[in-house]
Amino acid sequence: MPPSAMLQKAFHLFDEANGKDPNIEVFEGKSYPKELLYAIRMTDALNNFAPETSEALQLAVRCQHISRWEIPREEYEMNRVGYLKWRQELKRFHAQKASEILTQVGYGQEVIDQVEFLLLKKQLKKNLETQTLEDVICLVFLQYYFEPFAKKHPEDKVIDIVQKTWRKMSTEGQKAALKLPIQGDALELIKKAVADGT
Repeated sequence: MPPSAMLQKAFHLFDEANGKDPNIEVFEGKSYPKELLYAIRMTDALNNFAPETSEALQLAVRCQHISRWEIPREEYEMNRVGYLKWRQELKRFHAQKASEILTQVGYGQEVIDQVEFLLLKKQLKKNLETQTLEDVICLVFLQYYFEPFAKKHPEDKVIDIVQKTWRKMSTEGQKAALKLPIQGDALELIKKAVADGT
């Protein structure tokens, strides 16, 4: 089934918002607003991993980081408590921004509530669509963001992060992760983390 006109409109507005990200990432010689590139990667990963999904999940995947730069990490204490508080604030912020745009597009409350439910990561490991969203987030992280992360941190911390990521994923997500086009040291670190046990 082709994407609905409402879905396309919502994607356009999500991308318009993320296109304002002042942070730039260069990928394959082209510059992108960071969160716009992330959103595109998320949709591509969903289409590869679970192409037959609800419209609500497609929407949640596309806006998972919407306008993320508006709540900088630096505004919270630089420790685990501050990090967790920042993440919780981000979830609520993304859900609110998404709801405003979906209302503008004309979606009904049922779809809006479901997108909020997913963005707030409710019932992870119990709700199939929440788990699929988490799997896609982890797949995108491992494919595009893990290698630069690994280069900046000591090996024990990197392995710990991989193991935490692995525990969040479903069995299907883990299988998909092992098929990602990751090479060299990054791939060896992932294999070591998984082999060491999670």
